[in-house]
Amino acid sequence: MEETSVTVELDATDLRILDQLQRDASLTNQSLAAAVHTSPATCLRRVKRLMDAGVIERQVALLSPDRLGAGLTAIVEVTLDRQGAEHLAAFQARAVADAEVRQCYRVSPGPDFLLILQVADMPAYHALVQRLFTQDANVRNVKAFFSVSRAKFEPGLALPRPPAT
Repeated sequence: MEETSVTVELDATDLRILDQLQRDASLTNQSLAAAVHTSPATCLRRVKRLMDAGVIERQVALLSPDRLGAGLTAIVEVTLDRQGAEHLAAFQARAVADAEVRQCYRVSPGPDFLLILQVADMPAYHALVQRLFTQDANVRNVKAFFSVSRAKFEPGLALPRPPAT
């Protein structure tokens, strides 16, 4: 699926709403409205507009990999042997279908894909390697990097400054 980039006009209130939701999406509409200094009705209407416009893609809970037994993070470069559109699409479909592949990027230049994997341990990583890379004759090269510590993990975006009034 090809994504298009369409900029949505955001005012200072929209930016405050987005900032608060990135920090804590579990806020009730009442609490969110109070935090961004607007009425609950206005806040609800704006959140709905931001969701309908695709600015807010979804709301999720961030889970602790360590506490859930998925403490090994691997950043993996994958280069395919054949890079035709159908080959790239086939590998991408297989990668995104695997639950342990947490992020998948098609990149250029360099490798064809960059994957972020979250697995329990090295045996789980090796099982994933067998599923995704070894059994696919089109995978030419795999280069894995294993995280030894995470200095920063911030899934939110840096928001633009509010427009001058």
